[in-house]
Amino acid sequence: MSIVIGIDAGISSTKIIGIENGKRIMAPISVKSSDALSAIYGALGKYLVDNNGIALDEVEHVMITGVGARNLNVPLLNCPTSHVDEFKANGLGARFDSGLDHIIVVSMGTGTSLVKVDGDKISHIGGIGMGGGTLLGLSRLLLNTSDINEVCQLAMTGIKSLVNLSIKDICDGKIEGLTDDTTASLFAKVLQHTPDKHDIAAGLIHMVLETIGSAAVLSQLNGGFKEFVLVGGLTELFMCDDVFTSLEKLYGVNFHIPKYAPYCTALGAALSYKYKNE
Repeated sequence: MSIVIGIDAGISSTKIIGIENGKRIMAPISVKSSDALSAIYGALGKYLVDNNGIALDEVEHVMITGVGARNLNVPLLNCPTSHVDEFKANGLGARFDSGLDHIIVVSMGTGTSLVKVDGDKISHIGGIGMGGGTLLGLSRLLLNTSDINEVCQLAMTGIKSLVNLSIKDICDGKIEGLTDDTTASLFAKVLQHTPDKHDIAAGLIHMVLETIGSAAVLSQLNGGFKEFVLVGGLTELFMCDDVFTSLEKLYGVNFHIPKYAPYCTALGAALSYKYKNE
């Protein structure tokens, strides 16, 4: 048995996934990061144990990426270890997991990066400072919590339309190309009344996801790409289906959330070993 392990060492979490014999994807795990180096070693050790006790001599190579790995220059647990560019890993992982090869990868982490995949050509095209860090930072200010599970629990019973202005709120008639529930202004209704914390939580999640999705689409107004693959931890938010389905109708594009979306960067890191050798 030969296993290549991919590690994505991010700002807030470290994700790890393995590929056995170049084909079978092994169950991924995620470990919270307070100290990047400790999280990397801890995640790798836990991963070996959790997957039926993988022996170190079964690990052919460890491929590592992410901002938390920049200063790591030694083999991990004496396993051969190499670095891979994070944007390349995003592209390889999303392409493999989605089965699409003409896409914009929207990597929703602490912030958001945009990577273009055009067949075998992978390139970073930009990004925005909106992501999970934004959501948790504003939640701490407005909801007195930075626990994502608590924020989501609050949002489950919240109503985003009580904080956001929509087209139907400001216009009696139809506007060509826009639906009645298209957002006219995020959080603008707070000027009219004070919403409760449930509505604020729903509004915050919606704001982050909609802003990311709109920015991704607008980056391709003249680019010809209509397929967008969402990866990263924010893909697990329960409002993704609602928000991105609405954006699909508004812009005439397709958003995809593949099976291993939260782990796509780690998956791409592992895949890069195969492509490097080929």
